[in-house]
Amino acid sequence: MGEFVIKMPDVGEGVAEAELVEWHVKPGDPVREDMILAAVMTDKATVEIPSPVNGTVLWLGAEIGDTVAVKAPLVRIEIAGEGEATPALDEKPVAKEEEKPAAKSETAAPVAKPAQPAKVEVKTPASAANGVHVSPERLEKALASPAVRQRARDSGVDLRQVSGSGPAGRITHDDLDQFLARGAQPAAVPAGLVRKTAVDEIKVTGLRRRIAEKMTLSTSRIPHITYVEEVDMTALEDLRTMMNRDRKPDQPKLTILPYLMRALVRAIADLPGVNSTFDDGAGIISRHHAVHIGIATQTPAGLTVPVVRHAEARGIWDCAIELNRLAEAARTGTATRDELTGSTITISSLGALGGIVSTPVINHPEVAIVGVNKLAVRPVWDGTQFVPRKIMNLSSSFDHRVIDGWDAATFVQRLKTLLETPALIFVEA
Repeated sequence: MGEFVIKMPDVGEGVAEAELVEWHVKPGDPVREDMILAAVMTDKATVEIPSPVNGTVLWLGAEIGDTVAVKAPLVRIEIAGEGEATPALDEKPVAKEEEKPAAKSETAAPVAKPAQPAKVEVKTPASAANGVHVSPERLEKALASPAVRQRARDSGVDLRQVSGSGPAGRITHDDLDQFLARGAQPAAVPAGLVRKTAVDEIKVTGLRRRIAEKMTLSTSRIPHITYVEEVDMTALEDLRTMMNRDRKPDQPKLTILPYLMRALVRAIADLPGVNSTFDDGAGIISRHHAVHIGIATQTPAGLTVPVVRHAEARGIWDCAIELNRLAEAARTGTATRDELTGSTITISSLGALGGIVSTPVINHPEVAIVGVNKLAVRPVWDGTQFVPRKIMNLSSSFDHRVIDGWDAATFVQRLKTLLETPALIFVEA
């Protein structure tokens, strides 16, 4: 028998390390070629790592949440054959205090020397189908790819109830299709009220850890000033309804965001300091001519900020098309690193859940963020009577080290004017 070492691949240009966010195997599990072993993440982009060989997992080089350097040993697999089937190990065995097995299992023996890998007995339960080992943890965490997990979440399916036909009991799209075709059985609801004392401890890893680090950085280093203004959206909503009614088949349905994006471009032309990033370590403010608008987007994995680049060169329909494309990429986890970085100002919108007012956190190192609150019909006094108007609040935060209160208010008032008189958005500057 030989040993094959899989190292952390280069998952992106200039990236020296990545965070391990998911294991699909444990020591003792059999693997097949192209079977997904793990998932790693860097800059909010998740990459799956497949196995290039058939064999049995001997050792895992990290735990979920660990940061692993590129080219560091990640998985050791026992394979059949000798010589050329067994690649030479360039690295010395990892020191005991540095080696972090991903799963504590009695079947995982430490590797003493690269030339003499430890033998691992693969125990196959009698209940395993086709002689494939099914781990005891199978009932606690189903084995499936991120794409299958996403489909299950969208369909409201608990993957622990689905039988997997893939390697090591892995759940495939076909397994999920068959389960949905049969119809999921609703869980029984116990009669009466029962005290619950269980506590679920969830390790903060992956995208959630990135979000936590980003929010901590923003709130600890940026002195926020938040300015809230009421905007009458009645005229813009009438225009939006008309444009949606007359749109071409290949044009997407317009939301408020494309109009706000174009209004941001016009307002930034008057107050360019808002479209800046601040390197507080070097003491340098970079005032950008390009307007790259980040759109805070909620995904099943957490909050991401895809970036619509060069909004200053895009019309309403172009903004809408790019917005839809990026939002879909973010929700499905296919957005690239370049699509998730480089924004110069951000829009945060929760749609109908936007509430009356919010205090959005600035996306460091930017100096401004515009928050969109929910739109509602409210009575407005026109001087002689109350009339129904479509009103929406804008809650905008600014870095007070860079943007003075007067400039912040002037910027929001300019946005208000543009949105309340939407024809101005389309007038050439």
